[in-house]
Amino acid sequence: MDYSEKVMDHFANPRNCRVMEDANGVGTVGNPTCGDLMTIYIKVEDNVIQDISFQTFGCGAAIATSSMITEIAVGKTVEEALQISRNDVAEELDGLPPIKMHCSNLAADGLQAAIENYKENNQ
Repeated sequence: MDYSEKVMDHFANPRNCRVMEDANGVGTVGNPTCGDLMTIYIKVEDNVIQDISFQTFGCGAAIATSSMITEIAVGKTVEEALQISRNDVAEELDGLPPIKMHCSNLAADGLQAAIENYKENNQ
C-alpha cells in the first residue's frame, strides 16, 4: 500500500497521543470490520478547543488520521471543529489509499462524538 510521507510521519511520530485526565469532552468510536478503536479527548474553554488528544488501537492509517485531526481541530471553535470532514483529514495527509478512507471517517466521527459529549455535559 502506498502511503504519503505525511501519513508515515504521523504514524511514526503521532502528535497529541495521550489520555487527557481533565478533558471535558470524550468520544470513543470503533469500526467492527477492521477492529480500529479510537478515543478523542477535548478540553474546551470559551467555546474553543484549547487542547485535544487521542488514543487509538488500530492500523497505521488510523493512528495517522487520529494524529492529524488533533492538529486540525486545536484552536477551532466547537462549531468550526464540527465541520471537519473525513475528506479534510485525508487531504491534510496528502491522501489515503481508498481501502483506508474508513480510517479518516473514524477520526472525524471520534471528534464529533467528543464534541457531542462536551455539549451534553455543558448545557
